[in-house]
Amino acid sequence: RYQRRVHGDLYHSIESDQHFTMGKKPVLEPTEDDIRKLLACKVHLGTKNLTKPMERYVHARRPDGIHVFDLDATWQKLMLAARIIVAIENPADVCVISARPYGHRAVLKFAQFTGAQYIAGRFTPGAFTNQIQDKFMQPRLLVVTDPRLDHQAVTESAFVNIPVIGLVDTDSPLNYIDLAIPCNNRGRQAIGMLYWMLTREVLRMRGVVARSVPWDIKVDLFFHRDAEEMSKKEEEVQHLQQTDYLSEKVTFEKTLDGPSGSWGDDTNTWDAGQWAAE
Repeated sequence: RYQRRVHGDLYHSIESDQHFTMGKKPVLEPTEDDIRKLLACKVHLGTKNLTKPMERYVHARRPDGIHVFDLDATWQKLMLAARIIVAIENPADVCVISARPYGHRAVLKFAQFTGAQYIAGRFTPGAFTNQIQDKFMQPRLLVVTDPRLDHQAVTESAFVNIPVIGLVDTDSPLNYIDLAIPCNNRGRQAIGMLYWMLTREVLRMRGVVARSVPWDIKVDLFFHRDAEEMSKKEEEVQHLQQTDYLSEKVTFEKTLDGPSGSWGDDTNTWDAGQWAAE
């Protein structure tokens, strides 16, 4: 394909440059905290189905039939994807797409922090090929969350020679995918964690974020939030606030009444004769 010939030197230079070091430890190697985050979000868990091209990325198979990814391959592909994105001079020439609802918020935040374009939801056919469309765009790089759901964008990218980076599962098709990142592309937390790590690495390579300092953006911002759950939580918070207000109001009223036998109690009597005798 065209992009393989044009970008072949770029891919080769990136792969040959993986072993730069900072001190004694390689810069792009994952830390123990990174591996824990990937495991906690179940990025390593695939599906029960396995296609032939994805066999090299699978480490084992659980007794229940779920295939387990090799996290080392996932991390290396993630770092390579970050280097390819950084190689694009204009950040707006990168387009991130997610038709899966769990990836809508993730691609939005990725575009917000990196300056890329994003399409969350349905992809309009002809956005890459029909120039008379209002939403026509010509990106230099395409990042898709699921090649199966984003098949229309992947197919059109092949027509106009746009390289594609895809988050692929064990049963995902690899047609027209130039760089496959093996991972769980169905989980809410897995998708958010992958885009968070990809965003962090892109900003580190651009020099925006120091590698020695933890990124202050929480991964929760990249997780999908259900509108119904958020409305229920808001209602619960309002109910608790009203309950606290009523309890404080009752306590304040009791305090104003004062204890029995105080100076404001009308039952106390004062004998004027005692004052005269003294």
